[in-house]
Amino acid sequence: MSVTLNPYLSFRDEAREAMEFYRSVLGGELELSTFAEFGQGDEAAEADKIMHGRLTSDRLTLMGADTPNEMPYAAGTNFAVSLSGGPDDEATLRGYWEGLAEGGTVVLPLEQSPWGDAFGMLTDRFGVQWMVNIGQAGPVEG
Repeated sequence: MSVTLNPYLSFRDEAREAMEFYRSVLGGELELSTFAEFGQGDEAAEADKIMHGRLTSDRLTLMGADTPNEMPYAAGTNFAVSLSGGPDDEATLRGYWEGLAEGGTVVLPLEQSPWGDAFGMLTDRFGVQWMVNIGQAGPVEG
């Protein structure tokens, strides 16, 4: 796996609808996971909201999620840049993380997430939001 950089869009209660719309326009495979599936979310009303959505094809990747109610949201301004890769990319991704965090604000430390990957969020010194995800090796087939 190689490191990828792609947009990550934020919505308020419309991520499922928006990501399904983008799939209808752009094609590709759509994966949607809810807050409940990862045991996350402080409110029962957020259980079915999208915690992570990914639309992929042979040419593009677009990600999106619902913004939790306790976080601020302004339509059209909530986006982040996502850097992701696998275990072989860990040193590179951690280097990116350290560089981007310099002079910025760590929102969520880069550490093991409920889905098993190392994941973190930060805002760089220019106000750009970044997410870094280091995927773990899959099960060994034998």
